[in-house]
Amino acid sequence: MPTSTSAPQKTPLVLLTGPSGAGRTTAIKALEDVGYETIDNLPLGLLQRLLSGQPLKQPMALGLDVRNRDFSPQALLAAMKLANALPDTAAELLYLDCRADVLRRRYNETRRNHPMARQEDPTEGIQRELSLLQGVRGHADVLIDTSELSPHELRQAVSTRFAPSQDQAIGLTVQSFSYKRGLPQGADIVMDCRFLHNPHWQPELRDMDGGDAPVGAYVARDPGYAPFIAGLENMLTHLLPGYIREGRSHLLIAFGCTGGKHRSVFVTETLAESLANRGWQVSIRHRELNRFASLSGQRPASAEDGEQSA
Repeated sequence: MPTSTSAPQKTPLVLLTGPSGAGRTTAIKALEDVGYETIDNLPLGLLQRLLSGQPLKQPMALGLDVRNRDFSPQALLAAMKLANALPDTAAELLYLDCRADVLRRRYNETRRNHPMARQEDPTEGIQRELSLLQGVRGHADVLIDTSELSPHELRQAVSTRFAPSQDQAIGLTVQSFSYKRGLPQGADIVMDCRFLHNPHWQPELRDMDGGDAPVGAYVARDPGYAPFIAGLENMLTHLLPGYIREGRSHLLIAFGCTGGKHRSVFVTETLAESLANRGWQVSIRHRELNRFASLSGQRPASAEDGEQSA
């Protein structure tokens, strides 16, 4: 069962940055929705004055980006150092990342000017900004790659990671993915499901996914499946209290298979249900199912908008 830590609770302070077009406005609104006091595009020169007064009375999020005349990587990292030195405050640097080709597509769709290339092609501004921010990205406490996230998914990811919780000391996200497309960014625990029987080679199961009962039944018949799930549950029973003691507020557990459609989806659903039955609040995301749905214009087969809570 979830347990809470007895250590004094510090007030969260989130410094949010990332390339223009990566979803900063959506993330700021998500933080506001879960109870953060938010200030967007704060001049860095005013940060010390803001934080040198009374201690924070509620969680705060500050949006900092290149639109500000005071912005520079050095100034942002100095601001983070100042925030980390505040007593009774838990400061984190949240970096919203995004691939350059996706940023270009977003700017083309919205026909907006890039803040670093007002009179030029947005591609020029995107390259300048990504180069400028490269040093900041490496110092991020939390990195969320928004390249393949819808605004809904980004709001859910931010809310799950940063929402204050009264009854649970850590938030859990369980995700399925395809090894062909790489590991999920920010994953804390990654488990390989490719040793299990692959439904892809069964013609009647190939077009289904891990949320369909026949696929689940086929995977569950693998002799290695039951010991695998039992071992996972036993491992997490011992690990989660340790993460809480270390002050972790969120954990991403990822399950991969070849295509990210059958085995990893079924194991993700199974483990998420087990954790939910034990009292944990769990968010589920199926990376590839959501991608397939986006490409086809359809909804994901086994999870609303590719992400849900259990």
